[in-house]
Amino acid sequence: MPLKISISGIRGTVPDSLTPEICLNFAKAFGTYLQGKKVIVGTDSRSSSEYLKGIVFSGLLSCGCDVVDLGICPTPTVGLMVRALKAQGGVVITASHNPLPWNGLKFMREDGIFLNEHQAKKLIKIYENKHFLSARSGKVSFFANALEFHLYRISKAVDVPLIRSRKFKVAVDASNGAGSYALPKLIEKLGGKVYPINCDPKLPFPHPPEPIPENIVDLRKLVKEKKTDLGFALDSDADRLAIISEEGKAIGEELTLALCLEFILRKHPYLSRKKKIVVTNLSSSQVLEDIAKAHHAPLIRTKVGEVHVAEELKALKGLIGGEGNGGVIYPKIGYNRDSLTAAALILNYLASSRKKISELLAQFPSYHMIKTKIECHSFDQAQEIVEKVKRAFSHKDLILTEGIKVILPNAWVHVRPSNTEPIVRIIAEAPEKKEAQILIDQVFEALR
Repeated sequence: MPLKISISGIRGTVPDSLTPEICLNFAKAFGTYLQGKKVIVGTDSRSSSEYLKGIVFSGLLSCGCDVVDLGICPTPTVGLMVRALKAQGGVVITASHNPLPWNGLKFMREDGIFLNEHQAKKLIKIYENKHFLSARSGKVSFFANALEFHLYRISKAVDVPLIRSRKFKVAVDASNGAGSYALPKLIEKLGGKVYPINCDPKLPFPHPPEPIPENIVDLRKLVKEKKTDLGFALDSDADRLAIISEEGKAIGEELTLALCLEFILRKHPYLSRKKKIVVTNLSSSQVLEDIAKAHHAPLIRTKVGEVHVAEELKALKGLIGGEGNGGVIYPKIGYNRDSLTAAALILNYLASSRKKISELLAQFPSYHMIKTKIECHSFDQAQEIVEKVKRAFSHKDLILTEGIKVILPNAWVHVRPSNTEPIVRIIAEAPEKKEAQILIDQVFEALR
């Protein structure tokens, strides 16, 4: 697979497209970008992550950066520690939901948020020009308490005694990724009993690491077998959370943010409108709009990509936000998608409502979302696909912020080039599955 360089960092297959030389030069470019200042580094559990880490260290050290190694840890933990340890930036070695042999590098700035488009372009220009800073070698130190700090911050943001009183039984599938120790430890800290599967980071990956229904069949069985209150599934770097109901049903990642949003807005009924701003992206479910509207909260939509949501949340002092892929951003903890924070908020919601997950979901309007994709070989091909769809739907209400989003009275379809893979994503949502499929079919018809 070709190397993918974008606002989301770099991703490729090891060692074919993501080569040692590319990793070394990107690390040097980032060290140069940060002018040789302190950098926090964390990895997911892929065997290639440890190998790439040594190369990344070499590049950063050659620019005079002091490097703080967190070892294997969730991506949001890295973001949190960049701020806590007053570093100038962070590097996460992960390909997130991509399967093996993919890996990648994601770059954070001093506020723990990933580089935005302008900043990423500046980094890429340094990489391409190869005018790297050369300085006396920095030093490497290991920080062992990052996870404890993260869990402490979460415990201060939720009602721990109330959650503990419920003694929740929770099944966990961490895909043997970076959240394998973190999520079980959090649940135990909150007084729950954990039933773990795939929580050994030495054995990645037992199934594709994206926590979509077809990849977490064993977790669904475990929830029913052990009669747990719910199940939690993570991707490889633990920034996304998917939920299994007590009935053993995968509820879909879109509803992770919906549950957290409902809980937080219920918790703050008397805040003024400008203090309960919600931020999400263009491809997230209509149910978020319904929830925000019911609580008289403004909902802002951005381009797809964590950085867009995070920057808007920070700029507007938003209450909560995230993306429909199970990525919840709660500024009270940090500005990264954070599966651990999402899990704690959902347990708090269950505890305060004294209801089951299925009962909490029953209050939401029902929508059906269909996601598909088209493989493409170049940026030009991706743009050509978007233009064809734009022409076909030119008579409809369109949003052109990113790709093309067609808005209908009770439905929508969004067509956009991916930031992380050589594909064009197509997402449609409607009250009925048949209606969503018709929209998908119309897009493919336009491309014929």
